[in-house]
Amino acid sequence: MKLNDAVFGLLLVILGGAVIAAVQGYPKIPGQPVGPALFPGLIAAGLCVAGVLLIAKGLRERATQPWLVWDDWVRSRRHVAALGVLLASIVFYIVVAEKLGFLITATLILVANFLVLRVRPVMAVTVAVIAVLLVHFAFYKLLRVPLPWGILQGVAW
Repeated sequence: MKLNDAVFGLLLVILGGAVIAAVQGYPKIPGQPVGPALFPGLIAAGLCVAGVLLIAKGLRERATQPWLVWDDWVRSRRHVAALGVLLASIVFYIVVAEKLGFLITATLILVANFLVLRVRPVMAVTVAVIAVLLVHFAFYKLLRVPLPWGILQGVAW
């Protein structure tokens, strides 16, 4: 799918504007000429400038380029199903991660995504379990990110 540059430019301007609005509430550091809002504000201003440039480019090219051009994958049931499973996976994680826990939820999500991408079932389950354990170790043990245990609450390693 190809969107006209003006569409992406508008999204960048909206994102940059939202960040600029958000950093206005950051606290000031007494006695310092810069505060925690400086760098996010600069990046947001850059996003706005880039967005305006993209909008101008997209509007100039509007005569030769439509707003939206669909790619061939949109006509493929398998690819559309894979996109649907991916989007459903995000919603599934949001809804059940606290109840089931990260380990079970992420494993189910990876297996579902692997299967829709036609990975052999044994390979899908094996890679999913190993990947989830590695991610859990990295985030929970090394980075100390509190991942939900869910029904495995009593199992801590």
